[in-house]
Amino acid sequence: MRELFWRAGGIAKVQWARLRGRAAAQDGYETRAPSRQHALDLFRGEWTSALPPGCEGLEAGTVPLFADTCLAWGLERLGGVEGRRVLELGPLEGAHSWLLAARGAASVTAVEASRRAYLKCLVMKEVLGTERVRVLLGDCVAYLADPPEPRFDVAVASGVLYHMTDPVTLLARLARASDRLYLWTMYYDEAAITARPKLAARFRTTESRTVEGFPHTLHVHSYQAAGFQPTFCGGPAATSRWLTRADILGALRHLGFEDVEVGYDDPDRPNGPALALVARRGAP
Repeated sequence: MRELFWRAGGIAKVQWARLRGRAAAQDGYETRAPSRQHALDLFRGEWTSALPPGCEGLEAGTVPLFADTCLAWGLERLGGVEGRRVLELGPLEGAHSWLLAARGAASVTAVEASRRAYLKCLVMKEVLGTERVRVLLGDCVAYLADPPEPRFDVAVASGVLYHMTDPVTLLARLARASDRLYLWTMYYDEAAITARPKLAARFRTTESRTVEGFPHTLHVHSYQAAGFQPTFCGGPAATSRWLTRADILGALRHLGFEDVEVGYDDPDRPNGPALALVARRGAP
């Protein structure tokens, strides 16, 4: 009897597993007619970007990254991207990729390390029909380890630098990849950060480092519980290293960018001080 009981239980478990597998398979299929919203709903509740004009009736995020005024300023100061080859680091959801293509870039090579963000970029490309954009899954610092040939006309790094564990190395490799750089990043400002206890709690220590002859201080930043949120878009490590404003500007000049222009600087942002700049080397 006991053997029959265990056999019956085993059969029941197998049948239950088959039923669960069948339900999971059904969950993997869309039974309605194709729709752009169905694709966006693959990441429902996780989108950051509000969609651009022409997408009325579709739902995604709320942040106007497709109409980023800081990036628009930067591209204007760099002479535009019409007909140019553009390198973009950290495309997140493809909003800036779309904007670069819409402004006439000949090609956009976007490098994204987050697997989930990479998939979101591909979904957004299909939803919007973005052309001349290639999204690569991988680490941007590793991608730039060998200087690209030919070099890019413009490099765009928005929301990337402060997620690095070695930010000056990234700047050095960007300097070898292009003579024109747009950068948006958070930075460390002791007075502004210590005035906000929750933000200050993320910074516990500093490190001194020299990269390519440039000495600087790294302020170690912990993601804490934010790293477990489904909308998290930080770096792959538990901590990152922030630079001060002075070290960012000093590193760029040390690396050969003679002309560095800051167009946006807000030390009072809730999540931390941030700036946007363009850096140029050589004749326009």
